Amino acid sequence: MKKVITYGTYDLLHQGHVNLLRRARELGDWLIVGVTSDSFDRGRGKLNVRNNVLERVEAVRATGYADQIVIEDYLGQKIDDIQKYDVDVFAIGSDWEGKFDYLREYCEVVYLPRTEGISSTMLREESETVVRLGVVGSGRIARRFIPESKVVGGVEVVSVMNPDSAEAEAFRREFELRSAHTDFDAFVNEVDAVYVASPHLTHYDYCRRALEAGKHVLCEIPFVLEGGQARELYALAEQKRLVLLEASKTAHCPGFMHLVTLVKSGVIGDVVDIKASLSKMVAPPTRELDASQAGGCVTEHAPLTLMALVKLLGRDITGASFRSRMEGGVDVFTKGIIDFPHATASVTLGIGVKTEGNLVISGTRGYVYVPAPWWLTDYFEVRYEDQTKNRKYFYSYDGDGLRYELQEFVSMIVSGRLSSYRLRRRDSVAIADLIERYRNKENVTEI
Repeated sequence: MKKVITYGTYDLLHQGHVNLLRRARELGDWLIVGVTSDSFDRGRGKLNVRNNVLERVEAVRATGYADQIVIEDYLGQKIDDIQKYDVDVFAIGSDWEGKFDYLREYCEVVYLPRTEGISSTMLREESETVVRLGVVGSGRIARRFIPESKVVGGVEVVSVMNPDSAEAEAFRREFELRSAHTDFDAFVNEVDAVYVASPHLTHYDYCRRALEAGKHVLCEIPFVLEGGQARELYALAEQKRLVLLEASKTAHCPGFMHLVTLVKSGVIGDVVDIKASLSKMVAPPTRELDASQAGGCVTEHAPLTLMALVKLLGRDITGASFRSRMEGGVDVFTKGIIDFPHATASVTLGIGVKTEGNLVISGTRGYVYVPAPWWLTDYFEVRYEDQTKNRKYFYSYDGDGLRYELQEFVSMIVSGRLSSYRLRRRDSVAIADLIERYRNKENVTEI
C-alpha cells in the first residue's frame, strides 16, 4: 500500500482545499491528513483562524478523500509522522515550493499545484467585518503596535490622536494611516475601537471618554493607577456593552497561558510561593524616572508581575508590604511581599537596579522555573525532586507579543464577549488596587 501524507489548517474549507486533497489522494492508496491544532496555530502566530480544530477535522472528513486524520500539534511532527505511519509520499501545495525538501531524506516530496483565485485568507477578508482602530499616543509602544496589528485579521489601524499636532502627523505619515488628530472627539468619530498608548496619568480620562462615545477600548498597562477608577470604567463598559481590556501581553501569549493551565491542574501540587522579578536600566531624561508622569518601577513593571500572582494565586490578598529605593521622587527599586491565605509571593522590580528577571513558582510536589525574560514566555521547566521526571516546554513568542492581546481584543468584539478568561476584569481591578496601595504609601518603607 502506497501511503501519502499532507498537512494544513483547512480553515473555512474551500474548493482549493478539496482540489489539493483530491490530488494528494491520487498519488497513492491511503491518504493521511494532518490538521493543525488550535494551540499549534496560535503558537505559530496564526491568529486569524475562524474554525476550531474539531470543525476543521469534520470538514476534511466530509470531503471523503482522507483515509486517516491526525492532529499536528508540534514542530518536527512531520518527520515523526512520516516514520510512524511508514509514509511513502509527502504532498503539499506549490506555494511551499522548496520549504519541505528536507523531508526527502524520509520519503518522496511532491508539491501540488494550487487552485488560483481562492484562499482562506480571501474568504476571511470577504466575510469579516473589519474593526477600525484608532491609537491614542505616538510613543514607543504605539510604534511597536502598528506592525503587530498587520498580522491580526479583522482589524485595521486607521487613525492616531496626539495633542501635539506635529507628532501626530509624523506618526500618520510614517505608518500611512488615514488621519491624524489633536482633538479627541473628532478622533473617536472615525473609529470603532481605541488603543490607549498614552502616558500613564491620561489612561483613565481617555478610556472614559472613549467608552462614553460608544467605542471599545484596549488600554496599555498600567490600565489605571486606582482600583476605584478601574471599577468605574469596567462598570461603564458593562453598561454600554462594550469591550474594555487591559493590554497585558504576557497574559495572552501561548506559553504563559499554558503555564497557568499546568499549574492550576496541580502538576506541582499546591502553590506555596511565587517569586517574580522584572527590571531594566533607564537613564534620564525619560518618562520612567519622571515623578510628574507617575514614573517608577512599580507603575512601570508591577502590572505584569502582579498579573502573574493574581492569575496563579487568585485575588484574595490578605496583606502587602513594600521596600523601595527612591531617587528624584520615584522608586528605582522596589521589593514587594504579597500575602494570600495559603501562599506568599514576592515581586522584585527595578528601573535603576538590575536583577535576574525570572519567575519561580514553588509547590508541594515540584516547581516551575521560567528564565529571564519570563514575561516573554517562550520556554519554561517543570522540575521535581526526582530529576528524571523534569519536563521542558517550548513555545513560539512572535514579534513584540502585542499581536496576542490585539487578537483577543478583536475576538471579544466580534463574539460579543465582555470579559476574557486570560485576564478577567476583576483580576485587572485587583492589580490596580495593589498599585494604589503602593502609591498611597501603605506599608512602604524607604531603604
